[in-house]
Parts: sequence; C-alpha cells; structure tokens
Amino acid sequence: MKRSTKLAIILPPLLLVAALAGALATTATVNAVATRDEADRIEPYGQRVPVGGRELNVVVSGDHGQTIVLLPGLGTAAPGLDFAPLIDELDDTYRVVAVEPFGTGLSDQTDVPRTAENIAAEVHEALQQLGIERYVLAGHSISGVYALSYVEDYRDEVVAFVGIDSSVPGQPGADEPIATDAVVLLRDLGISRLLRGLAADPYDVEAYDDTTREQIRMLEARNTAAPTMIDEMGRVTDNFAEATGCTFPSDLPVLLFVVADDSDVEGWVELHEAQAASVSRGVVVRMAGEHYLHRTLSAELADGIRAFLAGESVPGAAE
Repeated sequence: MKRSTKLAIILPPLLLVAALAGALATTATVNAVATRDEADRIEPYGQRVPVGGRELNVVVSGDHGQTIVLLPGLGTAAPGLDFAPLIDELDDTYRVVAVEPFGTGLSDQTDVPRTAENIAAEVHEALQQLGIERYVLAGHSISGVYALSYVEDYRDEVVAFVGIDSSVPGQPGADEPIATDAVVLLRDLGISRLLRGLAADPYDVEAYDDTTREQIRMLEARNTAAPTMIDEMGRVTDNFAEATGCTFPSDLPVLLFVVADDSDVEGWVELHEAQAASVSRGVVVRMAGEHYLHRTLSAELADGIRAFLAGESVPGAAE
C-alpha cells in the first residue's frame, strides 16, 4: 500500500516532465526544419557592398540631391524592409539609404565585436563604397547611441541627426544586461518561433503587404539569435556606458521624434529635451505612437524631416 502511494506521488511529476520534454523536442525539430526550408524562400532585395572583407546589404531608393541614411534599432531583423514605409514617404524628395548592419537583414554575419565604434566604422565604409560623402543620419532606438560615436568620427560628413525614438545616454535601464543565453536557448528549442506565431504581428499594418511581412518573419527567425546579433545584445550595457556624458556637437542640427507617453522609461521625453537643448538647433516632436514610429507614422515623420531640413518650423515641435 505504501509502495503504491509513493508511485502515485512520483508518477504525475514524471509524466509531466516526459510530456514537457516531448513537447520541447517537437518544437525544436519543427524549428530546425522550418529554418532550413525558409533559407531557400528568402528573396534578395537591396544591394550588397564590400565592407571589411564581408558584404553588407543596403537599400537605396530615390535619386534626389540630399541623402538620408537610416540606421535600425537593436534586434531589427530586416532593417531594409522594416523602414519601407518611411523610405516610401521620403524617396520622392531625397535619396534614402537604409543600412543593414552586419547580422541584420541580408548582410553577412561577422566576428568583429559589436561596439558602437566598430558599427559606425562599418556603416561609414559602406557609404564610402556607395560614393556618399554628405548626408543626414537618422537612427531608431539604439542607433541614437551609435550615432554619437559616428558623429564624433565623421562630423564633417553629417549634415544633421534625426532620432526616431532614439536611445539616450544615461536612460534608466541602460545598465541592465540582456539575457543572451536565454535568447539562444529559446531559439534552439523552437519556443521563440512558437511565441511569434501566437503573438500579434507587429507588421500587420497597412504599410506592409503580405509578402513583406512573410519575408520579415523568416529573417526574424534567421537573424534574431544568430551570433552577430547576440554579440550586439551582449554589448548593450558597455555601449551605453561608453556613451556616458557624450553629446552631439553644438553646431549639429538635431531633430528628435519621441513617443510622448512611454511608461517603460522614466523621464523619456525630458531626456530628449535635454539632448536637444545641448545643440544650437535642437527640436523635439512628441508623438502619440509606439516605439517603432516609422511603422505607423511614417507620413508624419517625413513631413517633420522635410520641414526641419528646409529650416522651417516642424509640426508639433517644441523648439
């Protein structure tokens, strides 16, 4: 009787563990098979340029005089596609260049450490390969930190900086490391793919068609936990720390589009207002949107950029 009781106590947990192990084995297998299948279905876009012995992918659109260079936020798996709505709004006025840093989009992987300085140098080399020597630098999220390093090294080439809810040195939470081991484990077990399938599609908005959304989904599965992006995630705290106290040159025009109601980062708007106040012409535009402003408010961003670069008042700005 006692033996039966012990078995009754032990068996349910054992069965649960066995079921969980079986489920994880299934999701891992499905993920591996799907990843191999998707590798042949990813369609080329943009153009590849040689950088440091590897190739970096860029999307160039428009043939107008002034150039705007778009840099993505951390974890953006396909920047050239992610920025498509903003590119469409700007390329009738400017030449727009969306750079896909190593480890994103169709660019190669790299073992070069993902420091802000290295990323800036690689972007600069890509622009040199394209013969682009004067441009507006526009960065989303973490690229606001990378841009500080970039402008320090290549100030004579940068006409202005445009931040799209861009990161700021000293922002709360910047010293909290990303659990990269967990990111890789979730990818390998197929859980990341499963969760993406269950979650609402962030690209399910009018600006992205079904084909583009499918391409982004496949590039997310390929790139998000690949070695280059994992290295960049692991260096986030160091890159923020290196930027501590850094500001843009006082003579650089700076336009900052900022989510007006960001409950995740305390003092988000105020941090950007302080950054804008550090230059002679700094403009902050509060926007009622979410972090990826270019996905849903690209027309408003483009209108603000055109006005700013023309030296006019920017709609909704506090100057």
